[in-house]
Amino acid sequence: MPPRTSLPPYRRLPLLVTSDGDLLDELLRLAAAGGTEVQVAADPAAARSRWLPAPLVLIGSDQAQACLRARLPHRPRTVLVGRSGELDPGWEIAELIGAEHVAVLPAAEPWLVDRFTECAPGGDQAGPARTVAVLGGRGGAGASVLAGGLAVTAARAHLRTLLVDADPLGGGLDLVLGWEELDGLRWPSLTDADGRVDAPALVRALPHRGDLVVLSWDRGEPLALPAQAMAATVDAARRGRDFVVVDLPRQLDDAAVIALQAADQAYVVVPAELRATAAAARVVAAAAPHCATLGVIVRGPAPGRLRATEVARALGLPLAGTLRPEPALCRGLERGEAPAAAGRGPLAALCRRLVTELTGLPVPGAA
Repeated sequence: MPPRTSLPPYRRLPLLVTSDGDLLDELLRLAAAGGTEVQVAADPAAARSRWLPAPLVLIGSDQAQACLRARLPHRPRTVLVGRSGELDPGWEIAELIGAEHVAVLPAAEPWLVDRFTECAPGGDQAGPARTVAVLGGRGGAGASVLAGGLAVTAARAHLRTLLVDADPLGGGLDLVLGWEELDGLRWPSLTDADGRVDAPALVRALPHRGDLVVLSWDRGEPLALPAQAMAATVDAARRGRDFVVVDLPRQLDDAAVIALQAADQAYVVVPAELRATAAAARVVAAAAPHCATLGVIVRGPAPGRLRATEVARALGLPLAGTLRPEPALCRGLERGEAPAAAGRGPLAALCRRLVTELTGLPVPGAA
């Protein structure tokens, strides 16, 4: 049987949601025939954090009603699976939980092997984009600037990059990049999206320069961001881009939780101050249940000589990096210069290291 292992870079495993031991054994056999490993969740609660990142989800008929009650977001490549001679899983509940297909074993065995083969190394399914989420430990921590710097740096490495603004009250990430005059859709035009979004069409519709595309808020009235719109956008981004950066609000709504659950890595940006650390503890407590790979980035100066390692220890997170004060960066942002665009300074150096760690690809420095 395929082992259930940690995930290698650029790869996510199909997710099987069932507590039926006999059905699970059959699906594991078919996955082995398709040459792929799998991950298993006995119920929707165990599946939730892995629901969106998985390239393929198979729901056993024993968990169909539970998935319906759990109100998991609709996502592409979801299959409801049952066995002949048992209660027919049926299209009615399949549509309610967002399944695109109903597979009845043993007749559907060859079809399921083909689906598993597409998810195998070297299969037809391209690996999903690396996805990074950034949160501020308190207001004004610099999370949006870090998010912009990561996106700009990834684009400098010729990664097709999408920067997503998930904070309706953040003022707009297009301003952080100096792109407010660029034509293209903003969130208010996409809040009705649900289901599957065409990735190339999304990229063409958004403001972009070179390999970098941004989905931002405008300066109109703040709107609630529907969870389904975020789910559809994240899915399209993971299919159509190489690198995705999401700037999250400190108070997580349903849409932000979906983006956080899809992230391969999340960073909490915290100024080196006692009160900021106390505020960040609340943010970490809210975010930790949705992402197992949280790290902290500590930003100077430290007026009370609080060390970055002390901040990380207080939050119970690994220290992912530090940022020294960078007055030239602040002046550049006021002039409409994108963060880390020149490839010089503490922010650019940190972003190069983080992007390299996440992708395994070298990132050029200053031109």
